Amino acid sequence: MDRTTETLARYVTSLRYEDLSPRTVQEAKRHVIDSLGCAMGGAASEPAVIARRVAPASSGASSARLLGDGRATTPEAAAFAGSVMIRFLDANDTYITRGSGHPSDMLGAILAAAEMQGASGRDFLLATVAGYEVFGALADHVALRDRGWDQGVFVAPASAAGAGLLLGLSVPEMADAIAIAVSANVATRQTRAGELAMWKGCATAAAAKAGLFAAQLAKAGMTGPTAAFEGRHGLCEQVTGPFELGDLGGAGRPFAIERTNFKFFAAEYHAQAPLAIALGLRDRVRAEEIEALEVQIYAMAHSEIGSEPAKWDPRTRETADHSLPYMLAVALVDGRLTPASFEPKRYLDPSLRPLMNRIRVVEDAELTRRFPQELASRIEVITRSGQRFTERADYPKGHARNPMTDADVERKFRDLSAAALGRAQSAGVLEALWRLDEVLKMAAVVDLLIPKR
Repeated sequence: MDRTTETLARYVTSLRYEDLSPRTVQEAKRHVIDSLGCAMGGAASEPAVIARRVAPASSGASSARLLGDGRATTPEAAAFAGSVMIRFLDANDTYITRGSGHPSDMLGAILAAAEMQGASGRDFLLATVAGYEVFGALADHVALRDRGWDQGVFVAPASAAGAGLLLGLSVPEMADAIAIAVSANVATRQTRAGELAMWKGCATAAAAKAGLFAAQLAKAGMTGPTAAFEGRHGLCEQVTGPFELGDLGGAGRPFAIERTNFKFFAAEYHAQAPLAIALGLRDRVRAEEIEALEVQIYAMAHSEIGSEPAKWDPRTRETADHSLPYMLAVALVDGRLTPASFEPKRYLDPSLRPLMNRIRVVEDAELTRRFPQELASRIEVITRSGQRFTERADYPKGHARNPMTDADVERKFRDLSAAALGRAQSAGVLEALWRLDEVLKMAAVVDLLIPKR
């Protein structure tokens, strides 16, 4: 195996629950709560319904259950459907360094593996931390987006690592799982360019499913490419460029999960700070009084949510949740941004277009220079009467340097899960998830996430 594969395989297989600090465990619980709240909020979405519809019934072999449904199916189908649910609302966590993405996209795979293996809550938390660490180790050194590749390149090996830890893989088996996942799952970023389709929220679910399958293959004796990262035609040569892993979490070093950011709003991550600024400005100016609104932001945000013509006329839910002009307009008019803001009747509303067309999004070179150490945004509003207001934010609520409280995380879970579970059941699930380290079998958690009404 090459050096990168060996480093990751030895690290993951050596990680023990006792290596996790109380802070790390608490942070892992927070991210699991946040992710499962997102999953329940996305349970009724069309992509999630499709994912469950195509999931085969279990034939008596190793199985896991569909999240929010309870029907037994293959672990791979459960992984895909679970991650689609987590991802649909675009409200789940985000990791941003040189590279970026949504590490919680892998949790459908890790939860399926945990149920299949009869794993405990501690096992699941450890596998989650391990998966996030592999994701972060790669993202810290690889800017996939700049090269036109999608974040599934991070999610697939991270899922293989987390699932492989639950499957009890040896070092050589873990290396094979990671190598298979890396070599077989290089996805293009066309998924997130231009007008977006359902696959935007499903692409990393496919990577998570593939990572779990890679771990299962390795457990059964399948060997993987011997130099998946550094060899001829390997990932470094073909996709990422050369890189060397830095220090991994543990032994006093923070884990990647502790550096992963939450979303306060159910919206694309780079929109978080502009949305907070815009909602704060509503106390000073009404939407109908706005003559012009300019958002100054760093290059990645400008490219992602404020540069393409489709973002000024979103025709799909997925385009709307990646349209900064739309999100700002609806927040300014409605005074809030919720999952209901992304229903067709709202994003297709012609009355919002005039305000959207008065919104300009520009890159600010200084803010780009400060990224990703800062995620700063500035908004300048000019009213019809000539008044001018300017506000700036450096770190959105939910960023590791401006964290959400436990109460914020709970409130978000309740808000997102209420439609699927009801308030009483949501409260019971929350109580169990805060005590995840005491859970003997993760199947009990899956039980709690099946609507009782």
